[in-house]
Amino acid sequence: MGEKVVTDGFDLSDRQRYRRKLQQCLAGLARLLAEKRFDRPRNLMGLEIELNLAGLDGMPRMVNQPVLERIASPDFQTELGMFNLEVNIAPRRLDGRVFDRLAEELTTGLGYADRKAREVDAGVVMIGILPTLAQRDLVSENLSAVDRYTLLNDQIVAARGEDFTLDIHGVERLNCTATSIVPEAACTSVQLHLQVTPQRFAAVWNAAQAVTAVQIAVGANSPFLFGRELWRESRPPLFQQATDTRPPELQAQGVRPRTWFGERWVDSAYDLFEENLRYFPPLLPICDEEDPLLVLDRGGVPRLRELVLHNGTVYRWNRPVYGWVDGVPHLRVENRVLPAGPTVTDVVANAAFYYGLVRALAEDTRPLWKRLPFEDAAVNFDTACRHGIDAELRWPRPGRSGGVAAVPAVRLVLDELLPLAAAGLDAWRVEPADRDFYLGVIEERCRGRVNGASWQADTFHRALDSGLDREAALAATTLRYAELMRAGKPVHTWPVGIS
Repeated sequence: MGEKVVTDGFDLSDRQRYRRKLQQCLAGLARLLAEKRFDRPRNLMGLEIELNLAGLDGMPRMVNQPVLERIASPDFQTELGMFNLEVNIAPRRLDGRVFDRLAEELTTGLGYADRKAREVDAGVVMIGILPTLAQRDLVSENLSAVDRYTLLNDQIVAARGEDFTLDIHGVERLNCTATSIVPEAACTSVQLHLQVTPQRFAAVWNAAQAVTAVQIAVGANSPFLFGRELWRESRPPLFQQATDTRPPELQAQGVRPRTWFGERWVDSAYDLFEENLRYFPPLLPICDEEDPLLVLDRGGVPRLRELVLHNGTVYRWNRPVYGWVDGVPHLRVENRVLPAGPTVTDVVANAAFYYGLVRALAEDTRPLWKRLPFEDAAVNFDTACRHGIDAELRWPRPGRSGGVAAVPAVRLVLDELLPLAAAGLDAWRVEPADRDFYLGVIEERCRGRVNGASWQADTFHRALDSGLDREAALAATTLRYAELMRAGKPVHTWPVGIS
């Protein structure tokens, strides 16, 4: 949500007023779109990475506040759990040597943060879910001491009205309950932002939705939770269940979850903001004094704060974002699919693959979303989360014969999507050296059928076979992962095993 939220509670009139303000904001957004008031094309990208803090034993450390005090940089912020940090990279033009520059900045910043964390016997670990997290770690006492997190937790708990059920069937099964949303803090992600014009928004969002499964297949990095081996990318089912305001009866009625893939391709950004208002009750009915329609009548540009706040409590995997900088509004697609890690090189490779692929697909004269049913895209996402690099995805057949067929994700990437991503990076005017190096990382993952999740699982089982018990094997896997992460070579080169 990004802003400090302080309140003493809400009453019924607050919610009614907030709903009216949301409708005014939506009308204001419609006017801004109709009047073409948005920023000109800028080809801007941005990046956020959520991080874990772990001790020298591999166990989570609840020390984000003292670490942040030592880092003393506005680029680093709190996240939901006391063992979390977030780093934000300033927007930059998507061209030239952007990915090498990004990798250099991330390496420097994360290295500095790691050194500061070591002053309190912790270290930064960039991973989708820390394998050593236990259920006892994800309790209300370990919620970051920030008003907005406490308030959001209280409102989601009140809306649900009972404990949260975490029930994930994977290689093993996890079944437990939680009294707060803190288990969501286990999910540490990479968020990729792309500023787009209103005219291009629908094509970019549709393209991003279509490739979420491919992103997960090549980038999965979250196979463990609470000591159980679950899905290759366990964040999506965990995030959905840990923020689910629906008791079982509402789930049975088909009420949509707040963590949501969606249910259709869109024609404009307005479609998504309107759906968020229509389907999801407000959690944080905090009203601003701004009258958005009056601001527009006077020739100004409203900030639409209520709409932005509400939008931040609907957890789409590709989220529409309304932004406001120096009085000029803009739109972004925020891609929230990827887990953090394993290395800076891997993160940047995932970003290069995404930005190149989305550019190529958004400009295709035969749009992918006209040939791929949305239901197949949603099933693909679930399949990729379950199986990672070994997933088979439903994809339009080549040529004009039409139809959809199942294809191994690695073959799809190697044969069809990497050339598209390369063409997309060329269209962004990315330097060929950057293009070839970072897409080469994706290629090698596919050729070796290895990503962060497969390495973690294989190393864990190797540790078990060596005679370690489960807890010790998870700790050893985490420590070896952290060692190789800091060395910086991409995950497809990592040797399997704890030594």
